Amino acid sequence: MPRASSSVSACGIRVAASELSSTRDSVVELKGRLGTTDLQYIVAFFSVEHDTEELSAEIAKAFPGVPFSGCSTAGEITPLGMMQGGVLLLAFPHDGFRVHADVISDIDQFGVEQATETARRLKSQVCTPSTQPQKDSVFALMLVDGLSNAEETIVAAVHWALEDIQLVGGSAGDGLAFQRTSLIHNGLELQRSAILLMIETDFPFHVFKTQNFEPTPIKLVVTAADTENRIVHELNAEPAALEYASAIGLLPQDLGPFSFASHPLVVKVGGDYYCRSIRNMNADGSLSFFCAIDEGLVFTVAMHQDMLHSTENMLEHLDSKLGGIDLVVGFDCILRRLDAETHQIRHKIDELYRKYSVAGFHTYGEQYNAMHLNQTLTGIAFGQRPSRS
Repeated sequence: MPRASSSVSACGIRVAASELSSTRDSVVELKGRLGTTDLQYIVAFFSVEHDTEELSAEIAKAFPGVPFSGCSTAGEITPLGMMQGGVLLLAFPHDGFRVHADVISDIDQFGVEQATETARRLKSQVCTPSTQPQKDSVFALMLVDGLSNAEETIVAAVHWALEDIQLVGGSAGDGLAFQRTSLIHNGLELQRSAILLMIETDFPFHVFKTQNFEPTPIKLVVTAADTENRIVHELNAEPAALEYASAIGLLPQDLGPFSFASHPLVVKVGGDYYCRSIRNMNADGSLSFFCAIDEGLVFTVAMHQDMLHSTENMLEHLDSKLGGIDLVVGFDCILRRLDAETHQIRHKIDELYRKYSVAGFHTYGEQYNAMHLNQTLTGIAFGQRPSRS
């Protein structure tokens, strides 16, 4: 039976989710749960099982005059736990929040210049008192086309323009189809685009990331690649899928999303390791990646660590730092969900997310300040008490 849920955080952000298969009925249900008063801005995360154009039109009709943005997902994270096939709405109130938003279009062609200009323009609209640093009262949230192959350059350009304002976000998905991801913004359907939101708040918050892998001594060097399309043809001068499978003790025909999730490839940047996760194996034995790659890049094979423990530790730390978590808007890699299913801990992750009021979606990539990442959970945790009157 389809589930529905809703909640209102102490900071006033309303969260509602629906699993109804009818797009119209789903939005009607969500309207009933969110209400229509004191809504400043709506952010939508939705399954590609819903027609994007219809969903956008129904949201505009249900919440007239309320601006909104959103993206398709590889799964939704709701007050009832993880969903697939649903719609999740987060509604920011007027009290305690000021939301500024704009679109960065054609990100795979002209995105860098637009990204910089957009970030600067939105930052200029922020009205932070001179007595308080912007980083303590403003954060940036970005949604980006997960099939654009342009996330790294856009994230770097936006972060550079934002200076001390922290950036977090996620890449749109389409389940595990890797065919068509969508973004919506005030009634428009977008591809090859990103949406940047600058959010001022009177409530305490903390931007974070957490990951769960341990590097091994095994190295794989990219010796042949199509960098534009993020495809690796050879690792260590051998067919990519064959060499990767050998490194993790599997046969090429046994490779798939679950093995990619359990045996990520990482690169070392500035003393820390970051995932460059495999998206899928191609018919010719090459490997497609979620993140940018290049010939000569040295991968380290990593091993799965206890996801439940590392995630719980981070959320407990945030809870202590904020004096109690009120709400977490989270961007969780699809490979983390698959990894949780492989190790049969999905229900425990669900319980943990419900305990700390995590709402968001499963992504094709995560944004964290200047980095486009894989196999991480990034997000914004809000505290329960206003930071200033």
